[in-house]
Amino acid sequence: MRVEITDGVIPAAEIVESIKAGPDGAVCVFDGIVRDNSQGRRTLHLDYEAYREMALEQMRGLAADAVTKFGVRDVTLLHRLGRLTVGETSVLVVVASAHRGAAFDACRWLIDTLKKTVPIWKKEQFVDGAVWADGEPFPEEIVATSPERLG
Repeated sequence: MRVEITDGVIPAAEIVESIKAGPDGAVCVFDGIVRDNSQGRRTLHLDYEAYREMALEQMRGLAADAVTKFGVRDVTLLHRLGRLTVGETSVLVVVASAHRGAAFDACRWLIDTLKKTVPIWKKEQFVDGAVWADGEPFPEEIVATSPERLG
C-alpha cells in the first residue's frame, strides 16, 4: 500500500503504471482534478489544508480496510495540500485487483469515505469570493466497515 499526503504535484500516470502486477486483471483509478467552476461560479484555484498526522492515519486505515473488505491486492491513496490550479490532481485513488468489480467497488468506497471522514479541508477561490467547501453528500448505499472512522 502507498498512502501519502504531499505538497507537490501528484504524477498520476506514473503511479498508476507502478501499481500494476501479474495477478491483476483490473486497475481502477479515481483522479480528482480541480475543475474550472463550482455551482455556476468560475473557480480561480483551490486551497487544501489538513490535520496531516490524523489524516494520514485515517487514510492508512481506509486503505487497509479496502484491502480486507473488497479483497483487492493493492491500494494507493494520495492527497495533495496547498494551492492547486485548474486541471491539477488533488486526490488520487488507485486500486489493483484480480477482478474489475472489486476494484471499482473499493475505489468508489475509498474516495467517498475519504471525503466524508478524513480531516482535509478545501477552500474554493472564485472570481467573486471564497468559501470553505462542505463537500458532497455521502452516498446512502455505501457503508464504511469501521463505524468508529466516521467520527
